[in-house]
Amino acid sequence: MTTVTIAVISDTHAHLDPRIIEIIQECDIAIHAGDICGSDILELMSPKSGKIYAVTGNNDPYCHLSNNQLPEVLSFDVFGEKLTIEHGHEHGHHRPDHDSLRNAYPDSKIIIYGHTHKKIIDQSRTPWIVNPGAAGKTRTNGGPSCLVITCRKDKEWEIKKYRFSDSV
Repeated sequence: MTTVTIAVISDTHAHLDPRIIEIIQECDIAIHAGDICGSDILELMSPKSGKIYAVTGNNDPYCHLSNNQLPEVLSFDVFGEKLTIEHGHEHGHHRPDHDSLRNAYPDSKIIIYGHTHKKIIDQSRTPWIVNPGAAGKTRTNGGPSCLVITCRKDKEWEIKKYRFSDSV
């Protein structure tokens, strides 16, 4: 395999938009950056490989997730490059500080966070900092959104943004 596609979502708050489910199903791997608020959300995520990486968000302890053992931070490698996921609320409440995230995970290629419900792609330097926005109904800032990262073995990676209208 020379290409891996990764669907990136966050902040579903117990609802995952069906249009985003379709995108996840077309990808090899899925990531949820917290505030899942229901184990059924993780069950709806079904990437081709079945690999789902998820972290707990600041609201998850109150949502009675059946798997309350999700980590706060998770890292994994794709083609020798590290991706790190965390919810982001520990690095600044309303707008996580990108310098703080980069200092915390300097050996990552990409740091993925959620929490703010605002889609951000900061490729100004490595590690890249990305936030997919909200993939549910809560504070979507214009509609549910997600990202797809296309990872190539030759290290040329791309990030594609998706945003859907609020009405399904």
